[in-house]
Amino acid sequence: MTEPNLDLLSINTIRTLSMDAVQAANSGHPGTPMALAPVAYTLWQKFLRYDPNDPIWPDRDRFVLSNGHASMLLYSLLHLAQVKAVDPDDKVLNSPALTIDDLKKFRQIDSKTPGHPEYRMTSGVETTTGPLGQGVANSVGMAMARWWLASYFNKPRFELFNYNVYAICGDGDMMEGISGEAASLAGHHKLSNLCWIYDNNHITIEGNTSLAFSEDVATRFQGYGWNVEHVTDANDTGAMDQALDVFRNTTDKPTLIIVDSHIGWGAPHRQDTKEAHGEALGEEEVALAKKFYGWPSDAKFLVPDGVYDQFKKGIGKRGGELRNAWVKQFDSYKTEFPALAEDLNRLLHHGLPDGWDNGIPTFPADTKGVATRDSSGKVLNVIAKNVRWLMGGAADLYPSTKTRLTFDGVGEFEAATRGGRNMHFGIREHAMAAISNGMTLCKIRTFASTFFIFTDYCKPAIRLSAIMELPVIYIFTHDSIGVGEDGPTHQPIEQLITLRAVPGLVLLRPADANEVIESWRVIMNLKKEPAVLVLTRQALPTIDRTKYASASGVAKGAYILAEAQGGKPEAILMATGSEVSLCLSAYETLTSEGVKVRVVSMPSWDIFEHQSREYRDSVLPPDVTARVSVEQASILGWDRYVGSKGKIIGMHTFGASAPLKELQKKFGFQPDKVVAAVREVIGK
Repeated sequence: MTEPNLDLLSINTIRTLSMDAVQAANSGHPGTPMALAPVAYTLWQKFLRYDPNDPIWPDRDRFVLSNGHASMLLYSLLHLAQVKAVDPDDKVLNSPALTIDDLKKFRQIDSKTPGHPEYRMTSGVETTTGPLGQGVANSVGMAMARWWLASYFNKPRFELFNYNVYAICGDGDMMEGISGEAASLAGHHKLSNLCWIYDNNHITIEGNTSLAFSEDVATRFQGYGWNVEHVTDANDTGAMDQALDVFRNTTDKPTLIIVDSHIGWGAPHRQDTKEAHGEALGEEEVALAKKFYGWPSDAKFLVPDGVYDQFKKGIGKRGGELRNAWVKQFDSYKTEFPALAEDLNRLLHHGLPDGWDNGIPTFPADTKGVATRDSSGKVLNVIAKNVRWLMGGAADLYPSTKTRLTFDGVGEFEAATRGGRNMHFGIREHAMAAISNGMTLCKIRTFASTFFIFTDYCKPAIRLSAIMELPVIYIFTHDSIGVGEDGPTHQPIEQLITLRAVPGLVLLRPADANEVIESWRVIMNLKKEPAVLVLTRQALPTIDRTKYASASGVAKGAYILAEAQGGKPEAILMATGSEVSLCLSAYETLTSEGVKVRVVSMPSWDIFEHQSREYRDSVLPPDVTARVSVEQASILGWDRYVGSKGKIIGMHTFGASAPLKELQKKFGFQPDKVVAAVREVIGK
């Protein structure tokens, strides 16, 4: 066959594999892979800086399928390019990421080809996509990461980081608000290494986009500061070549390539219909589409002779040469810059430098104390000075969240100073969290911060941090009705239990400055779990650790802070955060009256639940059923620790606008109320 015919044969192989997999599952989205096969093929074969034999090569181009419902497009590419599998320890294996049998198991239990691309499940998938808008926002983080990595590691004659980021997206991505947030920030930062390819097919699940979407996307992105190119026919691979060339030669802004396509292209009854978006075509329609492509109508999962070799001659050859040149360069770099090479090795494995916790302050007992947001800011600055790839920022709130890095030389991450580590996300909480995922996917240790109430704006991206096992650090302050006069709109009530419900998310609500220190020790050693650090605006007493237990108990999630006389409690008081000191006040009163009470600080339910049954029973003995929990949040969930005979002091309504002391009185967060609750549960 001639070269152009091999191109077309390869494109149609992507289409037919996608159709066959969706039909075998009788579930999925065939139309977009059928339409975009020429676009994706052109990108992978001629432009993508990617070695199928080493899919985790640090300087590879990143490819994000933001419209993740079109997952068979990516799975077909991974198979045809013969991308190698990678094990959980980042070892590249001599086996394919996806076989034909894997494609045949599309959307089946424990398959490597689930309904949407999932990071870690399928080698070659750069990020989990499906919730629309998240992938393109991740791509902004990936692009930002390259600039920072280049500023830190690149040296004259050694260009270790120069990758581009490509994201395919659709109408749904464009409608989601997060894409606008992310695109706005990308334009501000002039991320010239970022290219979004917009599949402009005018179809969503309900029908034509004219039902709800009529804006001028090109003008919108030009307003964001993007370069905009237009390919009027998705099948025109020459025009796609030219548009991608323009992107690669644009040095001062990101690029949006608008591609006009026909969803379900080639299916005579389903092309340009909503049915091609979210349903299997049906055997008859599949056969007719294959006939249109000049394909054997009865052949299933067919990869014709020459297709695998075509990918080897394209992306395989080019990617291998680029990767080998990079490895050779890095061998010389290790000799000339051994300390930086070691930093890169640690960064790539979410490791920590020796002495990463040197200089962390200690906080002496103090009845007046300090807000945990303030003590956290002090600890963060010490750790960030030691861990040079720890960076992040806030959604326009660093003066309040105390997350600004202030040591000499730290700098601001901006278009003109991309080596800075203070990031400014603007008032874009959702994009901030998703961008942080993208940066962490590139192995930078990233933190993101806002008020705790605004986790509602971050939640979809936080959930994906947990699904992908990314150690993003979320720092949320103003954690309760302690916000005071700002009132119920800004007083978190249900947010604690909402985030506690997320599997794999480590949430810590420290009780004082020393619990903050220990919380950071836990967080920095996480490699696959995102962490949420929940902090106060108001000052909390720094607990006297010579009188009460060491804060090192934070490492186990919950610990005995104050023991009952004789070690056998009649009742157990338990709390998190600011309410722990309240329990200690009640403890002192009850102890003076001869009541044997134990106080348990429970900064992290998740960590506590991962301890042995023996340890958990030692902290909360099953035979002590007189229990009281205290937390300025929803009571939901505390019954698992309090039991049917205990009492929960918490929030049953939203808060109110008033000074803190008035709020504590109104909602019952006072020592005498806690004392009364203990007396009630023990019958005294």
